[in-house]
Amino acid sequence: MPKVTMPQLGESVAEGTIGKWLKQPGDKVAKYEPIVEVITDKVNAEVPSPFEGTLTEILVQEGETVPNNTEIAVIESAGEAAGDAAGDSSAGEASAAPEESAAPDGSTKAAVAPDESATSMDSEPTVLGTGGHGPGGSDERPADETRRDPGLAPTATAEAPPATGAGPTNGAAATNGAAAVEGYTGRMTPAVRRLAREHGIDLSVIAGSGHAGRVTRDDVMRFIESGGADAATAHAGATAQAGATALAGADGQTSPTQTPPAPPPQAAPAPPSAAPAPSAQASAPSAPSQDELKPTTPMRKAIAKHMVEAKSTAPHAYTTVEVDMSGVIALRESVKRQYQEREGTALSFVAIVGKAVVEALRRHPDINALWTADGLLKKASVNLGVAVAVDDGLVVPVIHDADRYSIHGLNLFIQDFATRARANRLRLEDIQGGTFTLNNTGWFGSVASQPIVNVPEIAILSMEAIVKRPVVIETPTGDTIGIRPVMNLCVSFDHRGTDGAQIGRFVQDVKRWLEAVDAQTPVW
Repeated sequence: MPKVTMPQLGESVAEGTIGKWLKQPGDKVAKYEPIVEVITDKVNAEVPSPFEGTLTEILVQEGETVPNNTEIAVIESAGEAAGDAAGDSSAGEASAAPEESAAPDGSTKAAVAPDESATSMDSEPTVLGTGGHGPGGSDERPADETRRDPGLAPTATAEAPPATGAGPTNGAAATNGAAAVEGYTGRMTPAVRRLAREHGIDLSVIAGSGHAGRVTRDDVMRFIESGGADAATAHAGATAQAGATALAGADGQTSPTQTPPAPPPQAAPAPPSAAPAPSAQASAPSAPSQDELKPTTPMRKAIAKHMVEAKSTAPHAYTTVEVDMSGVIALRESVKRQYQEREGTALSFVAIVGKAVVEALRRHPDINALWTADGLLKKASVNLGVAVAVDDGLVVPVIHDADRYSIHGLNLFIQDFATRARANRLRLEDIQGGTFTLNNTGWFGSVASQPIVNVPEIAILSMEAIVKRPVVIETPTGDTIGIRPVMNLCVSFDHRGTDGAQIGRFVQDVKRWLEAVDAQTPVW
């Protein structure tokens, strides 16, 4: 039988940790369908099945770390299953009585026996939840599953419902919730689908905060945390015999056969969870009544290992410059409405700063490099990594050949990466080959930071919060004081590969590019 092996999730990654099995023994899987979630310090990625068939055995359990190319699961391919079924059917027909051949129930049951065992298990695919990013990743944008020209908008593709799997078995609420999910025609990620199934939620009653009203995972979590899921569960249990139609009349939910309108019905009262929960509740959970150990997740362990290695081996040095962002803000405001109408999303400050960084990297090839035991490896391609915060972790997807693209092209990449990072849909090529990293700590209100270099890269740049400050302005008639929007650019660098003077010249070029931006700077 074909076996699935641990893939290499990055150029310098030698092992991976099983985060979660998305399929269980007995489940049918399609070719390229995700079957397991693997975690490294670089990415939290779903591994697709290389075969079509039935998962028969799991060889490595969740939480275990194994080297690349280790066998982790066994799949009975569709061809093998068909051959076995055909053999059993032929043997049955040879020994069957004439009246049995007229009603071939025995051969049919023999052929579908594996399916019957699979449907008795909860095989709904799942992904780990992920959290927010900075302005560059604030829009929920559907992602194509194949690499595109970054200068083009990501193709919107609806997530298809799973081919098999009975879903949750926790009563009428789960049954009605699963039916509502299957009947819901809006786009959703696997994480959203799974949460809705587990909690018996009809997605049509949730006000989506994503692009074009798309329901995001955060919307569903707010719904659950504010009690909406409990209310839906109680109501579903009380009206299970009445069916989905009665549920729609009581809650404003639609039946599985109806197509929900794009916005939630205005006449129907919104459930308590339709309104976002206060940010304080979302970000400040109640303190435990006693000491509590939070187990370290595989991703957290991998990040810890990589960060210790980076700080232990790379002598870090730091520099910070102030940038007047008046021109950048003027550009963004001048195209804000047009960009939103044309592209369906916002233009991020991260994309504009990213453009300044890649232009400066072309002028400073020694910074666009990797440190190796043999010396400084200057890279021909400018591959910009953009740090994306997820729940209890951080990933750095990479924009390959970033200097080839406009501000708009970079913006599409950033939006796409942030959306797929939240949904745990990053691919292997998305996190490989970085030569320089851009971080957006300013999204959290930070005005100064000292990021850790993403070794073996030479440097990392953090853009901080844009803050209005009094500054001295030189004029032909003398100096004056004015209020300007100022942002700090904080750079950490590996002193083995470069020095303060080189980094200083590099960051000054980034500063000059940003301060030269005005309302006429091309975006597309």
